[in-house]
Amino acid sequence: MAKPDRQSLSLKSKLNRRQFLGFAAAGSMALSGLKKSRAETANSEKINIGLIGCGWYGMVDLKAAFKVGGIECVALCDVDSDHLEKAASEVNDLQGSRAQLFTDYRDLLKIPELQAVIIATPPQWHALPFIEALERGVDVYCEKPLAYDIREGQAMTAAAERSDRMIQVGFQRRQSKAIQQAREYIRQGNLGKIIQVDVQIHYTAKMLDPTPQPPPSTLDWDLWCGPAPRLPYSPQIGHKAWRLEKEYGNGHLVDWGIHLVDAIRWILDETTPLSIQSSGGIYVFDGYITTPDILTTTFDFATCPVIWRHRLWGAKEYTPEVSNGIFFYGEKGTVFVTDRRWVIIPGKEGKERQEFKVAADMGQEHMADFLQSVKTREQPLCNTRDAFYSTATVQLGMIAYEMAEKIRWDHDTLKILGNDQAAAMLQREYRAPWSHPFKG
Repeated sequence: MAKPDRQSLSLKSKLNRRQFLGFAAAGSMALSGLKKSRAETANSEKINIGLIGCGWYGMVDLKAAFKVGGIECVALCDVDSDHLEKAASEVNDLQGSRAQLFTDYRDLLKIPELQAVIIATPPQWHALPFIEALERGVDVYCEKPLAYDIREGQAMTAAAERSDRMIQVGFQRRQSKAIQQAREYIRQGNLGKIIQVDVQIHYTAKMLDPTPQPPPSTLDWDLWCGPAPRLPYSPQIGHKAWRLEKEYGNGHLVDWGIHLVDAIRWILDETTPLSIQSSGGIYVFDGYITTPDILTTTFDFATCPVIWRHRLWGAKEYTPEVSNGIFFYGEKGTVFVTDRRWVIIPGKEGKERQEFKVAADMGQEHMADFLQSVKTREQPLCNTRDAFYSTATVQLGMIAYEMAEKIRWDHDTLKILGNDQAAAMLQREYRAPWSHPFKG
């Protein structure tokens, strides 16, 4: 799995403002034409689609598909009957017909009319539905992170590469026009050599009741936990709140930070880091969450170090406009980029900063890319292997945090070197009766 050759760049490495605005306008026109083509294709005939995981973000994904057009939702699956009925009612309002309802994803995947499926469950429930969908000839849109553990991700990547199915993984920031434009600017050499990348998402997390209690009567908690450990239910690790629980979401870096780590990898044309070290802890929310509320992780990529930071509590940011985003520090200047804005900070004194604000509906455009691929049979923007690299990177960050020491990673063999205890964390044992898909 050698790293691909870097794309050759033909444009001049330095742009004045007029040249850059012309480039951005041309790029926007090209993107607009591509989206128009996608919309025309997506509306030419209907795709029979199913949804596994009908909670908050599952319905965000499905509604994005309805906005793109050209779909019929034929099936819904959820382990909470309340979620299922609410989703069914919304779908009925959107399309004028009721979808088939299931509580077990395996039953949904058996229906013969199914062409594509959205997997929007918590991460412990990504690998098995993903692989079975491919085996049944169904195209897949899977939310990030690709998998809960690295060996799951390997098994999913192998299944994807054995298959001819279309697969899109939910790294929606690749549809950010700000990130796309910053990527082109950096890859044209305008910053010179990249020396360091800093990335952060700081916010104040809201805690729920962590007291163990019976789950809601509508929720099959055992099936919700699935192959993961079955922890006692509490609102703090139930719907939506599972993201900061180690056994399910595995923390802020894996849940939300992964979007920006993926964008960095994409911009730098990187695969996975050579070494990783993390420090932090639970300083404020002890007793509520099991992943760090403060974390600093250094990923040593071949290009340069990438330093992630997050803080989930405290006063408002002194500079809130950069609390969620990426700094690329180069020899000739710096670029800051976030979802809908990017800034060029010149390296020479006397030159003014240039700021660009660019709107984007990233979720809808990412779904449009997937639906187009289902019809054209051309792979969409974020394939499984690329998603695996981003997912493995943040998972290695959490392994380094658990070990409290620097770990070394061999990208060619996909192994942690010289640390058997850390290496054992690449694969979590599945809870019976489920079997881990990675066979070594």
